[in-house]
Order: sequence, then C-alpha cells, then structure tokens
Amino acid sequence: MRSVDDLIAEGVSGRRVLLRADLNVPLDKTTREITDDGRIRASLPTLQALRDAGARVIVAAHLGRPKGTPDPQFSLAPVAARLGELLGTEVPLAADVAGDDARAKVEALADGGVLLLENVRFEAAETSKDDAERGELADRFATLADVYVDDAFGAVHRKHASVFDVAQRVPHYAGRLVARELEVLTRLTTDPERPYVVVLGGSKVSDKLAVIEALLPKVDRLLVGGGMCFTFLAAQGHGVGSSLLEVDQVETCRRLLAEADGRIVLPVDVVCADRFGADAETSLTPADAIPDDLMGLDVGPLTVDLFTAELVDARTVFWNGPMGVFEMAPFQAGTRGVAEAVGAVDGLSVVGGGDSAAAVRVLGLDEDAYGHISTGGGASLEYLEGRELPGLAVLAD
Repeated sequence: MRSVDDLIAEGVSGRRVLLRADLNVPLDKTTREITDDGRIRASLPTLQALRDAGARVIVAAHLGRPKGTPDPQFSLAPVAARLGELLGTEVPLAADVAGDDARAKVEALADGGVLLLENVRFEAAETSKDDAERGELADRFATLADVYVDDAFGAVHRKHASVFDVAQRVPHYAGRLVARELEVLTRLTTDPERPYVVVLGGSKVSDKLAVIEALLPKVDRLLVGGGMCFTFLAAQGHGVGSSLLEVDQVETCRRLLAEADGRIVLPVDVVCADRFGADAETSLTPADAIPDDLMGLDVGPLTVDLFTAELVDARTVFWNGPMGVFEMAPFQAGTRGVAEAVGAVDGLSVVGGGDSAAAVRVLGLDEDAYGHISTGGGASLEYLEGRELPGLAVLAD
C-alpha cells in the first residue's frame, strides 16, 4: 500500500489530488454549527502535507445520510468554512459533486489550493449497489484528478464510488490517518502487549456481537457496560427492570459468559431512573437487583472502581462504546470515570471512534492522554472482526 508520503516524494506539485476525507461531523440541528470538529482536525496532517508540496487538493466527503439528492440540511458549507479557518485559507465549496461547477472550480485551483466538493451522497450513485452506477460517478471523479488519496478511515468499510471505485481508475495512495489507523489496529490484532483489556459499551449486544466473538479468544479481560450490559445481566438470571434488553441475544450472552470463563466483567451497580430524560429522578441500585419499574442508564461508582482496578495493570486497551447516556448530565459519571481509567493506562490505549471519541470531547477529557483516538467506529470494529474492508483492499498493490 503506497502512502501519501510516497506520493509527495515522487513529486506532486501542480498535480490534482482527489482526497477522500471523513468530514462527517455533528451539527447543531437549529444553528447548523459544528458541535465537534474532531474529524476535520484529524484530516489536517495529510491535507496540509499535500498543500505544502504544491498539490491542488480536491476534497471529497459526505455528511449525514441524504437520500441521494441535494438537501440543504446536509450541505458541506459549514465544513468548508471550518476547514478554511483551520487551514488559514479560503476553501471554496463546489455547488455539485462532480459536475460542471466542480470542474470549473478545479480548473481555477492554484498550486497549494483546496477545493471541497459538495456532499458526495447527494449523488445516488455514490452508495449504489450497482457496480455500473457507481462506476459512472467514479469516472467523473477520475476526470477531476491525476491521483487519489484515501484518508477517510471512517468510510473504508463502504463499497462506495468515492471510496472504492475511483481508486480503480487513478493511481492511489493511503493518507496519513489511514496509515496510522492501520498501524494501531494491527497492534491490537497481532501479538498485543499483555495484559490486553477490551472495554465495550453502547446500546446493543447485537451491534458488538461479531467483535466480541473475534476478540474474546485474544483478550485477558472484557469489561462490558452501556445498554448492552443488561442483556448479559439477564443471561446471568438477573432482572433488569425496564432497561434496554435484547431478548433474542440472552442465550448468546449466556454462551459467551461460559466460554469466557470469568474473563467477562459486568457492572456491579447501576444508575437508574424511572424514565429516559435529563430531569428524571435517579437512584443507585445493585446491578443484580434493578427494580421492575426502573431502567439502568449508566454504570455506578462501584463499577467504575471495579473497571479501573481491571485496567490498572493493562498494557493494551481498546475502548469502544460509552458506559451510559453520557449526553445527559445525570448519566455521565460512568463514562467519564472509565474513560479516565483508560487514559491512565501505562501502555497503548485506543479509543475506538464513534460515540467513544465523541464522549472524550464532550466531557472535556484530555485527548493527549490516549495513544490513539480512532475516527472510524464502524470501520474499526469491522477490522477487528477480521472482515475485508473494500476501501483498504482496493488501495493494496
């Protein structure tokens, strides 16, 4: 797999570089202001290196899930503005994805200039299952550029036109972010330094089942929090009140607990409420005695202490998924406490993207405390599951 640094060494001044970046940032629904620019900042090392080398950079990215047609609420205009602020230069936004305006603005690019194409998902062909439809869009992308660089690790598990098909049409390279993600994930899957501890949260066991199956034979301990812990607690025979429960996964969790032979660690106390809301009345209950009329929305302080003790001697840690509904103040403490314990690990600590990365920033935690904060929640999990990721496979030579 050739890297963007190989491209720069070959000479890229004056050449048109199509850079696929992951700029899928959250926006305030009312003001449309960016609430977390972490993914934009993560794209800067590759982008700035190309600019410094004199490339004409054409950035392709998506935002949200528009239905294959232009939709103002999913426009990349706020992203173009923020990208320009971070780079200290104007970043024009093309009015289309790979049409007349994009071509005109590419022609106007100077060496070191940056252009952002409009949301690639405004084209239905971007996500089409039909190879020919994606190919037609990829052909239009290819006419805009001399070379292609993929730095959108958060999208490499997608067989999309701007991720997979265009790389078959022009010389292709991996960006610095993709290379770093691969380096870290390889360390997690091939001979990690031990003890190796994985912390999983989030809402559903079914979302994480494949990664649990893949990692359980490799880890020394697996700590389970978040909404998914209640299905494990039910598998142990405990009542979980009105907490989130996947009844169809109870037997699977029972099997995993048996196979783990004590290596799966579950919460011992839970912050409960009578309803889902920031102003709900809360109470602390043992995890094995949740009242029928209450729901668990965070792990409790004893669980934070337990998980911290399980992490204290770890040399490799992978954390994916919050411990509770961290977006609401009454249910933040569990995620904060476990996140701080992960950050204190004397070894490689990896935050597996998605809601975990968002929690680090929302809770104001020190990002430098972690060895790596991934930008690709879904892509990271699929890599750890052992799946082939189309966007990586196509970059390989």
